[in-house]
Amino acid sequence: MEQQQLQQHQLQHFIHPYHHHPLLFNPDDDRRGHSCWGCNEPVHGPSYNCKECGKGEGWYTHHKSCAELPLGLHHPLHPIHSLILFPPWRYDDRVVYKCDLCKEYRSQYTYRCSRCDFNLHITCASLEPIKEPEFHDHSLTCFWKWITFNCDLCGKEDNGMPFLCNTCGFWIHRTCAYQYPRRVKVVRHKHLLHLTHSSLEFHQPDPRFCQLCVQKVDTRYGLYYCSKCDFVAHLDCAIFKENREDIDLQKFEDEDEVPELDKSVDLVSYKVNKFNMGEDETQIAIEIKHFSHEHDLILTDEVLNNQKCDGCVRDILPPFYSCVKCSFFLHKSCVKLPKKKKHPLHQHPLTLLPKAPYRSKLFSCNACGQGCNGFTYNCFICEFDLDVECSLKLDIFTHEGHKHRLILSNTRHEQKCNCCDNERNQVFHCTTCEFALDFHCATLPHTARYGQHKHCFTLCYTAEDDSGEYYCDICEEERDPKHWFYYCVDCSYPAHPKCILGKNPNRKNSVSCKDEEKRLEGIQPPDVTFLSLLTHVGLFERGMDYGAVGIHGERLGAKSKIKTLCLCCCLVGLGRTA
Repeated sequence: MEQQQLQQHQLQHFIHPYHHHPLLFNPDDDRRGHSCWGCNEPVHGPSYNCKECGKGEGWYTHHKSCAELPLGLHHPLHPIHSLILFPPWRYDDRVVYKCDLCKEYRSQYTYRCSRCDFNLHITCASLEPIKEPEFHDHSLTCFWKWITFNCDLCGKEDNGMPFLCNTCGFWIHRTCAYQYPRRVKVVRHKHLLHLTHSSLEFHQPDPRFCQLCVQKVDTRYGLYYCSKCDFVAHLDCAIFKENREDIDLQKFEDEDEVPELDKSVDLVSYKVNKFNMGEDETQIAIEIKHFSHEHDLILTDEVLNNQKCDGCVRDILPPFYSCVKCSFFLHKSCVKLPKKKKHPLHQHPLTLLPKAPYRSKLFSCNACGQGCNGFTYNCFICEFDLDVECSLKLDIFTHEGHKHRLILSNTRHEQKCNCCDNERNQVFHCTTCEFALDFHCATLPHTARYGQHKHCFTLCYTAEDDSGEYYCDICEEERDPKHWFYYCVDCSYPAHPKCILGKNPNRKNSVSCKDEEKRLEGIQPPDVTFLSLLTHVGLFERGMDYGAVGIHGERLGAKSKIKTLCLCCCLVGLGRTA
């Protein structure tokens, strides 16, 4: 009897035959960071996964519905042949299929006719009517003819086969019918957002702006809305993976506010060994033990030799804590950084680490893109890193370089910064004048020193004069007068930020790339057998799974090949050292 029950909870899946492992049923899957191999959506609730792969944690995770899909299908869109269920990618070149209905490339299972090269994503292939849609009061049926229509949910015109409400003439894309849930939780708002398809709630004559991309919202169509806070978001912005929080919404069915970080977790990163009493009878910690350093740190005011903070890697400012023996220094503000925090750029809680968990101890900040060897707020699941300065930026703030309030915009497409012309996915937008500021410029220090120059340089936001000719006095190249720059008023000395701060401003006592390359020249290359092992486990195709970074601190992408991977860094992923 027990053996029969066990077999009922096992599934031999077509995507996982070469290991001969069955997928085991899990009635309540609540592991964050796992996406379904079938539809590529987060997995919560009933699921199937392989316990043998992934060291017991479960791999090849599927929603129950995705794991139990039929292997073959007769579909009215392609009546001449049967459609066969395929993995998300083609076997020959690993490229994902383009769906003939939604015309999109998605990493999800596909029903395919190989003879005709006809493909349907599993979400597009559904033949069932939608009886209780989350965004409409009536049931929806599929209109099985190709027509040109305007979707009443997203507002976009398209040529396809829509879902139709026979009661009120409501037309909607098939993709829209499945991809927008009734409620979502975004990282940047404490309440759940509700899918709203009525303009009756919006009476203000002024235009509404999406709080996630800072662009105008057409309230005649669907949007996500929090009525408690008047928080508005575009449909696509709210479900964008980088904005969406990975939680099981079924556990919050009766409440709109999701709990913050676990209060039982100790967020304090230091303890006080000794303290003095200040003039106002307040306690001043003069000796502390910080989790990032093995020795006690002493409060001091003496700055020598342009020292840098080991936390934020900025010039040290008194008073600060130091270990003179190790030349280790921390600003008082960096000492007080919490061990864990949530940030609007990432869906998971971030953990404060004294050094990046990569062989080189360097990381590339996911916000500003700069290499850093100081503290990092890290997500181990996603290999996401933020340097200290970027982690302190709120999603809404004001900068003295701009007169209006700036709001964080995190989108799929790159946006140009007005202060440097670089393009990033994450910028701060002004809703009044279309001004955009990236994290790199937003975290530029207000003042800086350069070499042996006796005066301090100040960050300037407008051209120093109206001469019409602007040059950097360090590199002697022309400057764009619209870009921010550093300026010494005493000497009338303008300069590019990169010339003042250097190529690697967020690195302390780091060896040069050339020195590191010379050191690596003495490392013997692995033999052919070991190279075969690397290829066998797929390390060259999944360098990111092992936290692989190059000697310059750059992260190696998930699709990196052998020509672009740093071999020495990859060896660490398998426990092989130089």
